Parts: sequence; structure tokens; C-alpha cells
Amino acid sequence: MSRLAEFRQLEQQLATQLAELETLKGSSELKAEIEFESKLRTLLEKYGFSLRDIINILDPQSSARSSAPAAPQKATRKAREVKVYKNPHNGETIETKGGNHRLLKEWKAQHGGDEVESWVTR
Repeated sequence: MSRLAEFRQLEQQLATQLAELETLKGSSELKAEIEFESKLRTLLEKYGFSLRDIINILDPQSSARSSAPAAPQKATRKAREVKVYKNPHNGETIETKGGNHRLLKEWKAQHGGDEVESWVTR
């Protein structure tokens, strides 16, 4: 998209949002909410309370919910154990933590995965 087309699109979006803003400014519902909020804040200041205090009064369990961790902590994986494979055909040994070892793959292709897994010594 060209910069000019992008500019015109943003300009049009801005005009739309400004029209919505003007509509909201004239709304009696918005005026009532603004008036309520300002009176509430004045009252809170007068008695030395905060919005958090009011929330705790109205919903005591809210503090327990908000103090809970947002996401459960990830459990760390147990480290992989070293496996030692000993080829009975030629006596070679391999120590590996995973199955991505080049020679181990060759053995599995040649002798089959189940047989090679039976060669594990520890």
C-alpha cells in the first residue's frame, strides 16, 4: 500500500472515530457515569479509602484471585539419562542421551529398533 493510500485510510478512520467521540460526548449515559465516578472518588478521598478497599469490601475473594499467579509455572523436565548401547556383533559402544546419534540410527536401520534397544547396558 502506498504511503498516500495509507495516509488517506488513517485519515478516514480518524474522522470516523472523532464522529463517534462526539456522539459519546452528547450521551446522557456517559454524563451520568462520569458524574457517578467523580462523586465516588470525592467520597473515597473524604473517608480515606481507595478503589482497592472498596473492591475488597464488595468482593473479599477478589484479592485471593488477583494474587494467584497469572500462569502456572512450567515444571522443569528431568534431565535425560545417558544410555550406553553395546553392539554384540562388533563390540562397539555408544553413550547417548537421545536417539539422534548417527551411528545409533545406522544400527537401528540395519538391525531394527527393538533389537538395538535390547543392547542398552545402563
